[in-house]
Amino acid sequence: MNTLYFGDNLEIMRKYIADESIDLIYLDPPFNSQRAYNVFFPEKSGNASAAQIQAFEDSWTWTPEAEKSLDEIMTGRQAPGDLKVVMQAFAAFLGKSDLMAYLTMMAVRLVEMHRILKKTGSIYLHCDPTASHYLKILMDQIFSPKNIINEIIWQRTNTKSLQSRRFPNCHDIILAYSKSDKAKFKKTYQEYTQEYLSDFYRFVEDKTERRYRLSDVTNPNKDRPNLTYEWKGVKRVWRWTRDKMEAMDKTGRLVYSKSGIPQYKRYLDEMPGVPITDTWIDIPPIGAHAKETLGYPTQKPIALLERIINASSDEGDIVLDPFCGCGTAVAAAEKLGRNWIGIDVTFLAISLIKKRIKEHFPDVKYEVVGEPKSASDAEALFIDSPFKFESWAVTMLGGQPYKSSGGGDTGIDGRLYFQDYEKEYHHIIIEVKGGAYHPKDIRSLKSVMDREKSPMGVLLALKSSTKGMLAEAAGYGTWKMPGSKRAFPILQIKTIQEIFDGKGPILPDTSGTLKKAERKIRDSEKPYKLL
Repeated sequence: MNTLYFGDNLEIMRKYIADESIDLIYLDPPFNSQRAYNVFFPEKSGNASAAQIQAFEDSWTWTPEAEKSLDEIMTGRQAPGDLKVVMQAFAAFLGKSDLMAYLTMMAVRLVEMHRILKKTGSIYLHCDPTASHYLKILMDQIFSPKNIINEIIWQRTNTKSLQSRRFPNCHDIILAYSKSDKAKFKKTYQEYTQEYLSDFYRFVEDKTERRYRLSDVTNPNKDRPNLTYEWKGVKRVWRWTRDKMEAMDKTGRLVYSKSGIPQYKRYLDEMPGVPITDTWIDIPPIGAHAKETLGYPTQKPIALLERIINASSDEGDIVLDPFCGCGTAVAAAEKLGRNWIGIDVTFLAISLIKKRIKEHFPDVKYEVVGEPKSASDAEALFIDSPFKFESWAVTMLGGQPYKSSGGGDTGIDGRLYFQDYEKEYHHIIIEVKGGAYHPKDIRSLKSVMDREKSPMGVLLALKSSTKGMLAEAAGYGTWKMPGSKRAFPILQIKTIQEIFDGKGPILPDTSGTLKKAERKIRDSEKPYKLL
C-alpha cells in the first residue's frame, strides 16, 4: 500500500523496507546550507514574518549521533570497503566539522538506499554545489562509478545581476545512479521549438498537409561494399540496402534533386521531439504566485519529478522519497500510476502531503505510519517530544504550527485562517496543552486573542477540563461572522480524544489555511505525451 512514514528515514528504511524492493528513489535532502528553512504562511495582510514555522533545520553539527553513525560505517559489514577508505580520508582532513557531520548522515542513509533498491532500479540525488562534489564521491563508492547515469544540471532560477564578484549561481545538480547495468531507462523528448520547425521542417505536402524535412541518404562510411550500388543512374555508398531503397521509393518517401540524388522525406508527426539532455533549462522553478506553490521553501516543480519518474520507472513500480517535504514526488508518482512511499521527520510535512493527496487525488488509499492514532499514542508523543506533540496537535485541526521569528513563547501554537462572507480574512488562535492546565490558561489564551485581534480561539488538550473551565470558556459568548447570521463560540476547549471521536470545535470553513492546489487526475485516465 502507498505509505507515508513519520520519523527518521534511516530507522524507517531499516525497520520497514525490505532488500531490493524499491524501483526508484528520489531524494532532495538538506544541503547543509547552514540555515533554518521556514514555511511561510503569510497573514492575509501580507505580514509574512508574523506566522511561520521552522520546517527543518538545514544545518548539521558533530554530535554523539554523528560519531555513532561514522563508527557504524567504519566497523559494520554493510558499508563497502571503498566507502570506509573515503570516510576515513574525509575525517582526516575535515575533522569533526559540520560538513563531516552532514556527509556522515548522508553516507549511512545512502548505504541503506543501495540495500533496498532493486537491481533494475535507479536513484536520483538532488543537491546543490555546496556539497555535490563530496556527495558524488560517496555515490561512486556506494553505487560504483560505472553505474552513474548522469550528472544533471537543472537551472532552478533565472539569472540575477546581484553578484559583482562572481558569476551568479542559478543551478542545482541531480546525481543519477543505477543499481546495475540492468536499470530501467526510457529516452524522453521535448517538443520542437517554433524556431527549430521553421529552420528544419520547412516543407508541407500539398495533399496531406504533413510537415516534413529532407535528409541525406548517402552513407558517411565509404568503405561499405554491400551498400555500394547504382540507383537510378547514380552510384554512391547508400545508407540502406537496395531492397530498403526500393521500398522507400515505392511508398513515396524519396524526393529527387535535379541531379538525381534522392533524399529521405522525414515527417514531423513521426518524430518524437528533441531528446532531453543532461542540462535541463526548460523546467522553470516555482514562483511565489504559481498555481502549484504550497508555500514550502524547497518545493520542486512537479514537472521535474514527472520527467525523472517517467524516465526510470514503469507503471506499478514503487517510488521512494525519503526526504519527502511537501510531497511533490508522491504527487507525481500517484499522477503517473506508480506506487509510492514518502518519509519525513516533521508532522508539518506529513500534514501538507495528506492535504495535497486529499485535494489532488481524493480517492487514493494510503496508510500513515508513525503519527498518533489514539489519545494514548498522543500522550506517548508528548512524553517523547512536547514540541512535536504541539506541532502534530495543531495539524489535527488543519492548522499551521506557529513559531515566532524572534523565538520565545508567544502563547500561540498554531493558527487557522478563514474568510468571512464579506471576503475579509481572520485567524483562529490554537493553544496546545499536553500536561495540566488551569483557569488562568483560559484567560491567558483570551488575552493572546485580544492582542492578536483574533475573533476565535481553541485550547486543545490531552487531559479533560473541569466544568468550571468549560463554563469560563463558554462565558466569552459567540462571535457573529460579518455578512451572515452565523455565530461561533469565541473560545472552545477540546481534548485530543474528542478530535479522534469526530467531535471537533465548531469553526467556520478554514480549508484555506494551507494553500490549496488544483485537483489532479492520474495520467492513466488521459493520453500522456512525453515532453
